[in-house]
Amino acid sequence: MFMGSVFEAQLLESMQFGFIDRIAFRDVTYAPKILINNVEEKRFVLTDLQEELLKSTAFYFSVAFVTQSGISMIKAQLADLAARGIQGKIVISPYLDFNDPLAMYDLLKLPNVEVRISQETMQLHSKYYLFEQELRQVLITGSSNLTATALKQNYEWNVKLTSTDSGDLLYQTKQEFERVWELSRPLTTDIIESYKRQRKPVIQVATLEEESIIEYHIGKIEPNRMQKEALTSLRNVRDNGAHKALIISATGTGKTYLSAFDVQQVNPERVLFVVHREQILRKSLESFQKVLGFADNEACIYKSGMDILTKKYIFATIQTLSRDKNLQSFPPNFFDYILIDEVHKSGAVSYKKVINYFTPAFLLGMTATPERTDGQNIYELFDYNIAYEIRLQDAMAADLLCPFHYFGVTDIMVNGRLIGEGEDFSNLISAERVNHIVDKIDYYGHSGESVCGLMFCSSKKEAIELSAILNQRGFRTQALTGDDSQLIREKAVQELESGALDYLLTVDIFNEGIDIPSVNQVVMLRNTESSIIFVQQLGRGLRKHQSKDYVTIIDFIGNYRNNYLIPVALFGDQSMNKDNYRREVREANVISGLTTINFEEIARKQIFESITNTNLSSMKVLRDSYVELQNKLGRQPFLKDFVTYNGIDPLTFFENNTFKDYTDVVSKFGEQLIEFEESSKNFLTFITFECLSGKRKHELVLLKLLLENRGQVSFDTFFEGLIAHDLDISSDVITSVEGVLDLSFLKAQEQRRFGTESLVIRSEDTYYLNDKVLESLQKDPIYLSFFSDVIETGLVKAQDYPQVFTLGQKYSRREVLKLLNVRRDEPPLNIGGYKIDKETNTCPIFVTYHKSENISDTIKYEDELLNESTLRWFSKNKRTIESPDVKKIIRSSENGLRLELFVIKDDAEGGEFYYLGSLSYIDGSAEEIEHAGESVVSMFFKLNEPVKADLFHYLTTK
Repeated sequence: MFMGSVFEAQLLESMQFGFIDRIAFRDVTYAPKILINNVEEKRFVLTDLQEELLKSTAFYFSVAFVTQSGISMIKAQLADLAARGIQGKIVISPYLDFNDPLAMYDLLKLPNVEVRISQETMQLHSKYYLFEQELRQVLITGSSNLTATALKQNYEWNVKLTSTDSGDLLYQTKQEFERVWELSRPLTTDIIESYKRQRKPVIQVATLEEESIIEYHIGKIEPNRMQKEALTSLRNVRDNGAHKALIISATGTGKTYLSAFDVQQVNPERVLFVVHREQILRKSLESFQKVLGFADNEACIYKSGMDILTKKYIFATIQTLSRDKNLQSFPPNFFDYILIDEVHKSGAVSYKKVINYFTPAFLLGMTATPERTDGQNIYELFDYNIAYEIRLQDAMAADLLCPFHYFGVTDIMVNGRLIGEGEDFSNLISAERVNHIVDKIDYYGHSGESVCGLMFCSSKKEAIELSAILNQRGFRTQALTGDDSQLIREKAVQELESGALDYLLTVDIFNEGIDIPSVNQVVMLRNTESSIIFVQQLGRGLRKHQSKDYVTIIDFIGNYRNNYLIPVALFGDQSMNKDNYRREVREANVISGLTTINFEEIARKQIFESITNTNLSSMKVLRDSYVELQNKLGRQPFLKDFVTYNGIDPLTFFENNTFKDYTDVVSKFGEQLIEFEESSKNFLTFITFECLSGKRKHELVLLKLLLENRGQVSFDTFFEGLIAHDLDISSDVITSVEGVLDLSFLKAQEQRRFGTESLVIRSEDTYYLNDKVLESLQKDPIYLSFFSDVIETGLVKAQDYPQVFTLGQKYSRREVLKLLNVRRDEPPLNIGGYKIDKETNTCPIFVTYHKSENISDTIKYEDELLNESTLRWFSKNKRTIESPDVKKIIRSSENGLRLELFVIKDDAEGGEFYYLGSLSYIDGSAEEIEHAGESVVSMFFKLNEPVKADLFHYLTTK
């Protein structure tokens, strides 16, 4: 009952905020909201639609227009609702004959949705989405139909309103929906077929351009945006005297055309194009001819012993070219321009042999994935000249590839456990699993009339057996493995493209080097062993083609240790930062364009578990990250380089005290041993520990000023520096900063670790850098480079923390005390999870949301977020309403006590808490109760800023 009154009070203030006075009223939890698609803020109409769906107990949509892609965007959420037995209704319209019959058929696949189509005479053109959610109802209405462009791309204008279940506006909305529902007909296959026959042709407002369907017209083909940028960069590289360059470009972005355009701007006498598979040669030659317009007799596909003296454009496989007899038949300077495709393979002996033999005026290498796991340095082969780089996520944002809808779906349960590593083969091809696969590929579907699909299996045996079983069920499939000849593979691909086959099942032979632009569904039936292979397999469907608007990716997620690689691959995030990966999985649809990423609830949990349980700071991970960036740069990387080049999060090197500071990293993985005097080493370790995270910028600003001013800075200069960075200049903060840098804030064991001397000393109105540190900085440029690197990296990372406490970011208990300007760190807070600091008049509240089963019942408090804005909280035990700490919290609005909330999902997540904002005690909510035989006080707080829906869902879901 109390919860209901809290909701109504919050709703009332939210309505007053929205309609009466946005200054006088501050609760925005349920305030009316404008929903638009805003790429800069990474907020889309789709985001709210998905969030409200997941909280619903029932839903009702009335939309004039639907598309296959629009329906796909909410299929994962509808699947989760179906698993909970939650039903919904959708009314669509025949208005203007807009709706594609294929989209109508997709609606019939939704098991928990009843669908009706309105009468033509009604000319229904409404767009509203009504959600019932226990105490409340939510309405989204405005301009957005259930189409991909309306939900994620177009400029749309919608209003989101929240009401109690007794509110009249939403009552009227529901009544009107029911009236229209009764006037409408249930959607059936017969109605769809009748509509299809009578439907007038719909004007296509957009066309897709794809490499393989561009007609051959000399001079007609123009470079796309990516190609123009790359061509300019290649020209600049050559102007600077370079003879080699590397292009890193996602699959499907037009690398072959790019190389042809570059040949066009260089105009060499003779060109060699090298590939690793014969079937690519003909397509590559055709692409060059479309751009350059040369006659047939000017080019050839090289065969052993062929006379090519009269040919200007020679296309050859590495296998043929690298044979001694063939290679030595050419003078080393025979070719002016050599291009090597899929150059990440060039670490192989055959490639190195060719590269080392020829001496062209220019050598260009192209790849989508230059990263290597075999120790080979591809960058070195091209003198570290990266002319241009565009990865998958950038290519999607630039609309160079076909949008995709990714669905992370849950694999089957066997004897109460989710299918996992080392699974018995019989379970992989069991009737239950095959049924599950068939259900999911049908439910999540594909764009266009018929499926053109690839299935990636875990083994040759699975591909062969599963293909046979699917064929028995009426599918038309063929298994392909490395044992099949090139002729068999090419014939199978032709049959897939022509529609004679529905699916090709394979293990990894289609990871790269093959183009099937019409692929509209990719099914992944294997553990993700490598993010590189994941992207390669995903990329098989990303070429644009006139037969599809998007490609469906269905990833069957089991109990696999490597599930953490899924966000690494999908978001191109190499940070090895667990919180980044959790956030990306939570906020999956912030990705640009019409692409969406969705996870069924259980599959999402499996990924979170993998992220939590995997050691992302293992020595192998750290070494690989270091070596990869060193290979790319051609020098020892610094900490700031890892941020600049989107590498591993620098903090990962120092998790679990693996390394004390970055000199330890370089000494371990690099080619030199770096040693300093003990005191200098201690201070370098200290600033790494204290300042590298960038969570408070003040210390970094002061240290940078001291470096720039020979170790001496006036208070006024520091003060001006803080103002220039728009930072807090209050005396409490200044005192706290001084306490950190003179080490007086630190616990005793930390002081022993770093030494007892102050790093920075204030004498009256001047700050001084420690004499020993200053001497090391002035005498040793290596020490200076490592010291300043920590400061520069910390300042870059500080951009993620624009506020003293930034909502949604994570902080340790120690960092919280520091940022609250507490004078001295103390041993961990006692079990109660809060402590009032009298000097600063602050009270941080720490909540472990899902308590361990092993802790004592007396301290297993059931603190709970009742909604995005309301916390039910319990005091320490042996407390009454008259206890001093409880009384001060209850009277916080009078005494100014600052209450800040920090929540961690569970102990397995580590020692850092999400900051959820400041709290206000809800008057009259405190009551004494008995908990595990002890007296405690329960009370309710209002969060002054609502928790973001995705973070709320993550924290509260066990």
